[in-house]
Amino acid sequence: MTYRRLIDRWEDDNKMFLCESIKDRLFPTLYGGIIGDLMGVPVEFKKRGTFKVQNVMGYGTYNQPPGTWSDDTSLTLCMIENMIENGNTELLMQKFLKYQEEGYWTPFGKMFDIGRTTVEAITRFKKGIQAEKCGGQSEYDNGNGAIMRISPLIFRLYNEFDFIKKTEIIKQYTEITHAHSRAVVGSIIYIELLLRLYHNNMLDESLKEVHELFVETFEDDHIYIKELKHFERIFDHDFLRTPQEEIQSGGYVVHTLEAAVWCLGNTSSFRDAVLKAVNLGEDTDTVASITGTLAGMYYKMDGIPEEWLEKIVRKHDIDQLIKRFYEFCTNKALLEEYGSL
Repeated sequence: MTYRRLIDRWEDDNKMFLCESIKDRLFPTLYGGIIGDLMGVPVEFKKRGTFKVQNVMGYGTYNQPPGTWSDDTSLTLCMIENMIENGNTELLMQKFLKYQEEGYWTPFGKMFDIGRTTVEAITRFKKGIQAEKCGGQSEYDNGNGAIMRISPLIFRLYNEFDFIKKTEIIKQYTEITHAHSRAVVGSIIYIELLLRLYHNNMLDESLKEVHELFVETFEDDHIYIKELKHFERIFDHDFLRTPQEEIQSGGYVVHTLEAAVWCLGNTSSFRDAVLKAVNLGEDTDTVASITGTLAGMYYKMDGIPEEWLEKIVRKHDIDQLIKRFYEFCTNKALLEEYGSL
């Protein structure tokens, strides 16, 4: 009887550790992305050096109050909700359509920002095309509109060690808006990098491992290896020493990943990483949002300034959704690991 109680206690401790581990990573990653987004909204499209963001601001580009987030966060929240509901990509596209037409999961009930490639994908969906075939397939459809919303996937994939299986899932959620293989590779790099930070790896080590995964998994003539060449700069061991003037921060998926990785690698706090990202200019909301997810995962919740968190518009609604997502993820993890809650 005593032995049974010891086993039960050991299992309870392990369950608690699993839940805490997910909590320590889920909350800062998602809030980090939201913070980066809202910091960048007022200065989106402004040229580097023409402004200086040091704290949460308002108005500017879209004339929105302080703490207002953009489509980056709205579509991420749609993704979170879809995952909680065990929805497929068809249902997720319905939420994207609802965002565009009804202001679903927007700060004030009305959409004010959305990317061209995403709009075109939603238009195809409205015409009856299946979600999996809606994404743009041309080289001009390699914007950052997919990576900006897929970070919740890491909490589905954190304990999945089959790389091929992971790439298929990531592709599935990327191609509904961005179906070119370069955009898919960008999403895979981003998620795999987050997964390594999830397991407390250092940034340079994580980048090296992600590159090795591609090279060891795919043949030289595989489309992913061919597209990987466009991202080669971030895997160079000298990349983090690249001068700022050589870092581009527009909406191209390659440049967004480069900028976010560079900002994380050239700062020593969440605050400094996000501010550096915003002050690069151009696609400030998305570059800072991607930087924020990486930095949130890296520095955890204690690293995110409380005064920034409190400025988030609709914070209560977001808090509730993220809490539901945390409960969904922990319940799923407990059932998979132990067969019971």
